[in-house]
Amino acid sequence: MKRNIALLLLVLLTSLSYGQQDAQFTQYMYNSMSINPAYAGIREKMSIFALHRTQWVGLEGAPVTNNVSIHTPINGGNMGIGLSILNDKIGPSDETDIGVNFSYSIKTSEEYKLSFGIKGSVNLLNIDFNKLTYLTPDKSFGDGNIDNRFSPNIGAGLYYYSDHSYVGLSVPNLIETTHFDKYQGGGAVSYIAKERLHYYLTAGYVFDLNSDIKFKPSILTKLTQGAPLQVDASANFMFNEKFVIGAAYRWSAAVSGMVGFQATDSWFIGYSYDLETTRLAHYNSGSHEIFLRYELFNKYDRIVSPRFF
Repeated sequence: MKRNIALLLLVLLTSLSYGQQDAQFTQYMYNSMSINPAYAGIREKMSIFALHRTQWVGLEGAPVTNNVSIHTPINGGNMGIGLSILNDKIGPSDETDIGVNFSYSIKTSEEYKLSFGIKGSVNLLNIDFNKLTYLTPDKSFGDGNIDNRFSPNIGAGLYYYSDHSYVGLSVPNLIETTHFDKYQGGGAVSYIAKERLHYYLTAGYVFDLNSDIKFKPSILTKLTQGAPLQVDASANFMFNEKFVIGAAYRWSAAVSGMVGFQATDSWFIGYSYDLETTRLAHYNSGSHEIFLRYELFNKYDRIVSPRFF
């Protein structure tokens, strides 16, 4: 138990100190609006998405993430609008981000479009220090709990895409917000949580191997000041427009397996499992992520072959 608490504290303090606050997703390729507002509306139909992620199962206080979003094209398809609600819990912290996304697309060629996106968001941060176990008995920071600390933010992104490929560049939060800077007792100790800039670069391409099989490699790169470069590379195969199976590798962190099923024209369900490749693998049994996507069609926008991103 003490070992688990020490590990959790290390992860939490690293997060608070170096700004690795953004929630982590293995199946980012299905949840692009969470990191890039320019994705809003580009699926050319109303899309409703819900995801649950349980990270590092067996490690007390490990991250648990829930994300719900909806987005749709407007004004004939050149514009898109979306709403996203994300809750991320880790140890004593509970953070909720509510974002409104807007995009505008222009046609750059017969095949490609360029989408510009902006995002306005509010963040609510709670930290209950009473949930921590202190190695020194006389240490307690309960009087410094953070309750619904409110902070606004803005973000922006670009998304260049066709029916078979995409490249995205985004910064979901452009303001480096200090969530709190509170004097703690007579020891003149300050505790700071700062939302640093996260730069995302995503790309993917869909290859039609034959009439029944599609292959899509994709990559996500995240750069944050004070944190190691994060690179996620994945490869998915889709069979008969129904079944998806794939694998992913998070550089120096984890390997993952992914499956998906297009149950109906509207419903798609996906699941992934991450296995740590770091020393944390000795203290947890992996990470689970499941999502549901529901899309509303009408007689004008129904398509035979669904877009694979």
